[in-house]
Amino acid sequence: MLDLHAMNAQDISALNPSQWASFAEQLLAQISEQSRHIAAQDKRIDSDAQAIKWRDAKIESITFQLARLKAWKFGAKTERMNAEQRSIFEETLAADEASLEAQLAALQASAPAVDGKTPDKQPRRQPKREALPPHLPRVDTRVEPENTNCPSPECGQPMVRVGEDLSERLDIIPAQFFVQRQIRGKWACRCCQLMVQEPAAPQVFDNALPTPGLQAHTAVSRFVDHLPYYRQEQINARSGVHTPRSTLAAWGGQTGAQLLPLYEAQREFILGSRVVHADETPIGLLDPGAGKTKKAYMWAYARGTFEDKPGVVYDFCDGRGGKYPHEFLKG
Repeated sequence: MLDLHAMNAQDISALNPSQWASFAEQLLAQISEQSRHIAAQDKRIDSDAQAIKWRDAKIESITFQLARLKAWKFGAKTERMNAEQRSIFEETLAADEASLEAQLAALQASAPAVDGKTPDKQPRRQPKREALPPHLPRVDTRVEPENTNCPSPECGQPMVRVGEDLSERLDIIPAQFFVQRQIRGKWACRCCQLMVQEPAAPQVFDNALPTPGLQAHTAVSRFVDHLPYYRQEQINARSGVHTPRSTLAAWGGQTGAQLLPLYEAQREFILGSRVVHADETPIGLLDPGAGKTKKAYMWAYARGTFEDKPGVVYDFCDGRGGKYPHEFLKG
């Protein structure tokens, strides 16, 4: 076996006729392997390019929808609504705006680096938060390292607890609010000048005030129990917790954006059935521009009767024409 990488021009000219056949065979095999490698790279580059193109188009679409929502929010047509119509529209607008912003942030976070630089991110607004009510009970979750000895191999001595970090988030159980606190201890080795602390527990939304339990309660109350956000605001106020309807609407929009992967998984599960049943039902849709409601449709798609696992998924549409189920069932 000839070492092609180590051969130079003199070595090649010194080959005898019997070695030339082996040399040519190895050279052709190397060229074939390089061709396959280049083809795989080209395929991967094409796939990445398509993914980037899709993400950029999605970002452009979401940015356009955000701009249109803001135009409606501050437009003259909105000013012509009465107070009740405007309050309902503002709730829906806040939820849609929060959902689009959450999707846009997720797409921007997944953008690849260009020339070693990450793309510029839009500055996030930091809303002013009221202090959590002191009368609410505190449920402490203490997070400490399993081993409080110094992790340095040269030391291994017991460390001393020198402090802790405390964060508070609002949570809820039926008919009772409480503040969820996570206390992470700090442990330091004085001789090594080393400090150890467990990382904060992962959350659905980083740096958000509500916990997943409170987000789920708010969404279920709104979309299952049909409690408008202004009524939820009044219910929460009876417990001494101030949650404006605009804040609740923003939580609803963020929760909806986070549930999109679950919706897509459910859609694939339904469409994987051998038989899919479909039906639509009319629902009233608020039309802010006209100052009245119009007829929209909620389509339901269910797995076949004889499937081992039942399932249903819903699709909101402006009409009942054939183009709507055709688009949903496409692919």
